[in-house]
Amino acid sequence: MNYRRFGRTGLRVSEVVFGGGYVGGLMVLADEDTRRRVLHRALDAGINWIDTAPLYGQGRSEEAIGALLAELAEPPYLSTKVRLDLDTLSDIPGAIERSVHESLRRLRRDSVDLIQLHNQIGTRQGSGVLGAISIEDVLRKGGVADGLERVRKQGLTRYIGLTALGEATAIVRALHSGRFDSAQVYYNLLNPSAARAMPPRWSGHDFSGVCAACARHDVAMMGIRVFASGVLATDLRHGREVVLTENSELAIETQRAHAALNALGAGHGTRAQTALRFALANSDFACFVVGIGEPSHLDEVIEAQSRGPLAPEVVARLEPVYARDFSANA
Repeated sequence: MNYRRFGRTGLRVSEVVFGGGYVGGLMVLADEDTRRRVLHRALDAGINWIDTAPLYGQGRSEEAIGALLAELAEPPYLSTKVRLDLDTLSDIPGAIERSVHESLRRLRRDSVDLIQLHNQIGTRQGSGVLGAISIEDVLRKGGVADGLERVRKQGLTRYIGLTALGEATAIVRALHSGRFDSAQVYYNLLNPSAARAMPPRWSGHDFSGVCAACARHDVAMMGIRVFASGVLATDLRHGREVVLTENSELAIETQRAHAALNALGAGHGTRAQTALRFALANSDFACFVVGIGEPSHLDEVIEAQSRGPLAPEVVARLEPVYARDFSANA
């Protein structure tokens, strides 16, 4: 396992993070013996970070992870999140504190290493695919940043962060506040716009400037949606797929995935391994959160990580695909 610097925190983290999310589903849907076996396999492979959230299985992911980590003498780094109800924002610090205490109870912990805002961020409340919290509510006095800072001062977390979904201008403004240690950044071979300029015809959700803002303030970037909700990994659907970006839907994502994978060609492992190796090629990211649906998926992830990033000349094969917006026509 390779390890990377986690921004300004000084931590060294495995470049692959074990995700406890609902889309992957293992920590929510599998039996206890399977969860235990897969988690130990991940730790034995050198993965030293687990990421979860109250939203994943309505607390079941946190409960499962808490029970398993209680068995370990030396648990890995652990992060969870806070998702605020947009209809009750009169006491954001109080809502954050209550959510964190509930998470810690489920996790059987006195504190975690990182707590991140789980809401998307927009220029106005309710904007975006899932309804964003406004940037004003993030940065104002008594807002999200203040609330997260309060739980840090109470010793409930070491670091605080955000989820960099929503409107890029709002996300960048939050990052430029300098108040966040980490950001979960949407990045995959269908949409790498957070890290680079895209061609004029490309029509995906534009996250321009997010990675640059993180770099300016030494914010650790945790790559998310490496498999694009599973679309890049397989054409089989489990019903838990959720498209988090504008200008897209599941059928569009599927078409884009076929075009991109066809351009990359064979010889890079499975579809999931190819997608992960694409992400690993960006050394600016501290780590990438991967969802696991069944034990064999973890084996794929470990093998892909051991094979290393895609070569630059392979990644370059995607340029014509982006230039024609994944269309078959030039």
